[in-house]
Amino acid sequence: MRAGLLRKPDVRLVVGAVGISAAGDFILWVPLTLHLQEMTDSGIAVAALFVALWAPVVVLAPVAGLLVDRLETRRVLLVASLAQAAIAGALALALDSEVAILVLAVLLGIGFAIAQPAEFALVPLIGGDEQLSEINGLVETARYVGMTAGPALGGVLAGFGGTEVAMLVNAGTFAAVALAALLLRTRRRPQRRLADAEPERARDGIVYLFRDRTLALAMAVVFVSLLFMTASVTAEVFFLKEDLKVSDAVYGLVFAAWTIGMVAGALAVARRVPVSAYALGVLLATGVQGAGLGLPTAWLVVWFGAAMWFIGGLGHGTKNVLARTLIQQRVPHRLHGRAFAAYNGLRNGAELFALAGGGVLVAAIGGRTTLALAGAVPVAAALVGLGVQWRASAPAADIAQRGH
Repeated sequence: MRAGLLRKPDVRLVVGAVGISAAGDFILWVPLTLHLQEMTDSGIAVAALFVALWAPVVVLAPVAGLLVDRLETRRVLLVASLAQAAIAGALALALDSEVAILVLAVLLGIGFAIAQPAEFALVPLIGGDEQLSEINGLVETARYVGMTAGPALGGVLAGFGGTEVAMLVNAGTFAAVALAALLLRTRRRPQRRLADAEPERARDGIVYLFRDRTLALAMAVVFVSLLFMTASVTAEVFFLKEDLKVSDAVYGLVFAAWTIGMVAGALAVARRVPVSAYALGVLLATGVQGAGLGLPTAWLVVWFGAAMWFIGGLGHGTKNVLARTLIQQRVPHRLHGRAFAAYNGLRNGAELFALAGGGVLVAAIGGRTTLALAGAVPVAAALVGLGVQWRASAPAADIAQRGH
């Protein structure tokens, strides 16, 4: 089935665009972070870079989503990507000014806020509603491959070609995404409400995500889990180096176990979940992700940690595919831009909070305890979500049984 999907030119284009975009993000972040650290020797400047890149995705989510829904989506992706290419190119000429770097980073963040919901709003039209989990699996896998290759390539470019070359290569990735958008045959034109309905609103995306009870439960569990799970980014290096005392080579292999699990979850597990169980799958996968992240802190054995992180990655990849597919299925097509902008805003907001809090927690309670907490809270959130879902489904099952 996946081979059949990949025969469609538009599927190849959107999957390739997502992978190139993910790689380009890290080709930008890694060299620019290193450059700012060397230029300013300031942790505040480095933190400001990430706030500049991610905050627009959170703050502008309603407006960006409305823009995607009100205009032809392929054209929005094309224009946003071309603008990002120009901004990334300008960064190569502004590396001697901290202020200029941060201003241009904000502009890139605005581009991310618009381009990301545009990509995911196109997916149901490109792949077809009946194959959503499979095309989302391919898209997520491309994203993971890009996220894996991007840091290595960004580091190499920074080390051998300089930050200017890295920024120009990053501009090239945006240009490649723009070219993919230009070649897409699929068109997503705006769909209006009926004349007697309420006017279109920027906040309709977030409203719909939490008005639908099934979506609201899944989104709440994902959001709460991310508030703590992303703190693991700070804690993992301390846990692996200080508690497990691994070498640099083993450090990389353990991280690779998580990535391999993500790919397996996205490609192999998510597509086997029945459509009627997507919401349940999101809750279970969130719990598996948290358990895989936190359990290595209970038994300090490297092979056990690597195995658990593979399982955690399996849950991570499965959760991401099912969450996106659930949104695409339960939200009307005309709201997909706003729904995905809201989803991205929630995710980025939670991750910004967790990244900031992770450093504080590691300093206060250590890497091992922070990592245990980062795993335990998602497990608890998933269990609460499963309990709420079970209580909600029990009366319906009783009614159905009495009807027989």
